Amino acid sequence: MKVLVFLEHHEGSLEKRGLAVLSKAASLDGAEVAGAVLGAGVGEIAGTAGRFGARTVHVCDDPALEAPLPQPRVDALAALVAEEGFDTVFFAQSVLASDVAAGLAARLEAGLNWDLTDLLVRDGALVGKRPALADSVYVEVGWKGERRLALFRSGAFDPVEVGGQAQVESFSGRFEDFSLQATMVEQAHEERSGPSIEDAEIVVAGGRGLGKPENFSLVEELARELGGAVGATRAVVDAGWYPYSSQVGQTGKTVSPKLYVACGISGAIQHKVGMQNANVIVAINKDANAPIFEYCDLGVVGDLNEILPRLTELVRQRKAG
Repeated sequence: MKVLVFLEHHEGSLEKRGLAVLSKAASLDGAEVAGAVLGAGVGEIAGTAGRFGARTVHVCDDPALEAPLPQPRVDALAALVAEEGFDTVFFAQSVLASDVAAGLAARLEAGLNWDLTDLLVRDGALVGKRPALADSVYVEVGWKGERRLALFRSGAFDPVEVGGQAQVESFSGRFEDFSLQATMVEQAHEERSGPSIEDAEIVVAGGRGLGKPENFSLVEELARELGGAVGATRAVVDAGWYPYSSQVGQTGKTVSPKLYVACGISGAIQHKVGMQNANVIVAINKDANAPIFEYCDLGVVGDLNEILPRLTELVRQRKAG
């Protein structure tokens, strides 16, 4: 089984989620794993993938790939798959990767399984696992054709360093005329300090139980003292209390931090989907019957306006001491 993993990059480094999928691929029995890094001026960062299990990293360094547009990447990957004989291509879930995976599946006439949370080899066949029925059950999925594509849920795996080295090989992209018709006019970047909620080891999230948008400052202060990121529920972002980029849940982002502090969050299934992979879940809510208390590791029933400032102060004192 020859596996190719699409590795996204940002600000001069390979993204964690792609390296996590690469680590998972390298752990599969009988898998020969390579990475693909596409962009402009990306040659120097490609070798990093060797530490996470890639034997080879194929690099397409071309000005046509400078903007994060999907179609030129579909062209480049399709050419690489044909030249190197890859039968399996993996993607870590993102907006760009989802577009590229769908386009490549159509180009190769290959099956694409998406939102996978696990993968294994059984009796020589590749078997994926994905949630269904609002994440209430897990189902096993497979592929009918010889070529297989898979898109993995963000946070499903952690990147694991194995200390290897990868051979970096350059290849040329062959771009279709229609693939170069779209151009990026402007690219905006979110202004933030601290880690993103997808990469943070600690996430402090707020829900409607905060009472009003101004009380998100309590969540922000605790997250700042803990060195974590701030998350929010869909109800909160829909109400305009916090940016959509911070939404955790079924229609938001999936996180898997070491610690998840849920403040004023009832714990509906739509939110649980996005944070259930956290190592430790702490819930603070005045409603003792909130669903989140059924699956959190530590629950505190009480008034957030009193608990959060005291908790923040205790963290501050511990850091000072």
